[in-house]
Amino acid sequence: MAGYKVLIVEDEQPMRELIASFLIEENYDVIQAANGVEAMQLFKREQPDVMVVDIMMPFMDGFELLEEVRKVSDLPFIFLSARGEELDKVKGLRLGADDYMVKPFHSGELIARIETVIRRAGGKQSSQTITSGTLTLDLDYMEAKSSGRLVPLTRKEFDLLVLLIKHENHTVTRSRMMELIWGPDYPGSERTVDTHMKTIRMKLPEESERIKTVRGVGYRLEAPQ
Repeated sequence: MAGYKVLIVEDEQPMRELIASFLIEENYDVIQAANGVEAMQLFKREQPDVMVVDIMMPFMDGFELLEEVRKVSDLPFIFLSARGEELDKVKGLRLGADDYMVKPFHSGELIARIETVIRRAGGKQSSQTITSGTLTLDLDYMEAKSSGRLVPLTRKEFDLLVLLIKHENHTVTRSRMMELIWGPDYPGSERTVDTHMKTIRMKLPEESERIKTVRGVGYRLEAPQ
């Protein structure tokens, strides 16, 4: 869902910047606040499409921030918390939160939940697409087309193609693919990437020549001539 603006509210800078990096990789516009007071200022000035908010913060906690936001807006709102107590979840949802996630979490799950709350809120009218050669990928509906032909891809295959197109003419290492697509804690080997790339080439014979294997390193999608 490229082009949407996400306001991240988190007092711990490493966590805030980590979340921001996940979203920037997905082409979201990201703004950051270190506490609820700063978040309210940015909310009024920047008009984000969704807020991702930690609960335990100084000056104004996440619950108080949500109450202030709900006085003026139905903006999609996702809580993050290191505490998974049922009472906190119930309180957050009753105050008007759209979702609640417990730390630690996988980047893919957070992105999926952001996509869900944006769609539930109505989203934007036009879908977001990226293209390369005969390939067109619809990022909102996760549809891939080659020369107008719908190509049935799994989620991992689709995400790998998105990654290659975004880095067209640049080599993406297997380790980077594993980290971004499967997550840093995935127990499998990098051979998983090779298996998926082989399947992608089979499904996209007209584009397979552009998908180059960089021996011992990773893969590169060459721009069309």
